[in-house]
Amino acid sequence: MITDAWWAPYLFIAIAGWIATDIWRWLGVLAGNRLKEGSEILNWVRAVATALVMAVTAKLIVFPTGVLEQTPMWLRIGAAAVGFAVFLMAGQRVLIGVIVPLVLLTLGLVALDLR
Repeated sequence: MITDAWWAPYLFIAIAGWIATDIWRWLGVLAGNRLKEGSEILNWVRAVATALVMAVTAKLIVFPTGVLEQTPMWLRIGAAAVGFAVFLMAGQRVLIGVIVPLVLLTLGLVALDLR
């Protein structure tokens, strides 16, 4: 029987995960093609997407896991604040906004470990 195979649960997870996410992606593409660039609904979608990203970022800063859990709160908040300021000063370049906080966190971890 196919359900007794060792790979059957993995296949089920892959198919279920693909269906659960891809349906919404395709519906988003279909609906998005009909929206005007400056429409209120598109502005709302962007605002919700931005809010979700910021909520995940805040969760990682306030309730970290893994290596981040070992860093002090001031280091995480400081790296995020400086990274955001540099992101704005650099003309909103995402790569700069990602690299600067990572470098600050790394330097902070190294400095704290040397004590």
